[in-house]
Amino acid sequence: MTHPHPEIRADVIVLGAGIVGVSAALHLQMRGRDVVLIDRRGAGEETSHGNAGLIERSSVIPYGFPRDLRTVLRYALNRSTDVRSDWRFLPRILPWLWQFWRESAPGSLKKAAADMLPLIERSVSEHELLMAEAGLLGQLRRTGWIEAFRSRKSLDQAAKHAAALEPFGLHFDILDGKTLRQREPHTSETLIGGIHWRDPATVPDPGGLVKGYADLFQQRGGRFVQGEARTLRQDGIEWTVRSRNRVVRAHDVVIALGPWSDTVLRPLGYRVPMVVKRGYHVHLRPQADAVLHHPVVDVDGGFLLAPMTRGIRLTTGVEFAHRDSVQTPLQLERTEPLAREIFPLKDRIDPQPWMGARPCLPDMRPVIGAAPKHKGLWCAFGHNHHGLTLGPVTGRLLAEMMTGRETFTDRRPYSIDRFMS
Repeated sequence: MTHPHPEIRADVIVLGAGIVGVSAALHLQMRGRDVVLIDRRGAGEETSHGNAGLIERSSVIPYGFPRDLRTVLRYALNRSTDVRSDWRFLPRILPWLWQFWRESAPGSLKKAAADMLPLIERSVSEHELLMAEAGLLGQLRRTGWIEAFRSRKSLDQAAKHAAALEPFGLHFDILDGKTLRQREPHTSETLIGGIHWRDPATVPDPGGLVKGYADLFQQRGGRFVQGEARTLRQDGIEWTVRSRNRVVRAHDVVIALGPWSDTVLRPLGYRVPMVVKRGYHVHLRPQADAVLHHPVVDVDGGFLLAPMTRGIRLTTGVEFAHRDSVQTPLQLERTEPLAREIFPLKDRIDPQPWMGARPCLPDMRPVIGAAPKHKGLWCAFGHNHHGLTLGPVTGRLLAEMMTGRETFTDRRPYSIDRFMS
């Protein structure tokens, strides 16, 4: 007689099929582990779907809290296109913002940069490894991205910042208006110059890339099932998760749920100070034969245009609001006219804007590694705008930890222990 609720047994359960979870599943599989990947949706359909497609090798300094009062006031009063806040939500995150501000002091930011560098500097090469295995190297664009400016003051300030990064060995070009239009002929003279960061790579469909990695995982015998992460339970020395009418059981479980990671960890007694920064995107058609060759960030306009498979993706900056509150795509409404000033765009392709949430921790480092209160519980989340960038290298580091291998870098900066009292 067949049991009505057959169990699925594995060595490891990975909860979350975004770029981090899929990468962790692949790296564990490469090291001989039998892995079941669980998500309530398909691979790459949440936060990993909606980014700008940047593998940000040049982002060697984390995104810190602004230190000048004028910028802080502009953000607080919602007078900026790149940052918007729901004032009703701000009182709930004031302790987080205070800690974020403290961690952004020059000395602390320098330490954060040093801790993140081993991950950042391997970001492109680790993607290349997985893309080669998955037959997806043709999607990788090694052309970098362009930071563009409308004012000479903004360009001069950015050029000074770029010069300060020369010890990191980054490759970049300072562009005047003429040189900028040689590289992006269809951009308007509204942009007076820019910086071309040449070390990063880009992909034209980040959600599709994650699906390609998930396909590789399954082709190699990995199992991907639909399930609800909040059904996670510890059963003796094993962990269980319900998947429809079945139970998945393993000795180890990885929490790679991005902005939903705290919903699973909190009932287990882990209080991680995570805030989500929401963001929006919409695709537009270029006019006539207009072509965009690189992702272009309009720094003064507060948005990014990226050439994608579906068209030109207009992405916004940061919205501080509750993860699950209704969409308020005001930043798209404000930036779309500005985008039309710098590049010839037609109508929207998408019937509705897409919204996603970036999981951010106040010290600008992700959580990667073991949870100390529970045997077999592992974490990989909180990548602070760099989930796509750091997914594969995170997967490698976590898999090295979980299989007892020597890790390629010190694991301590990413430990969840730093938030444990």
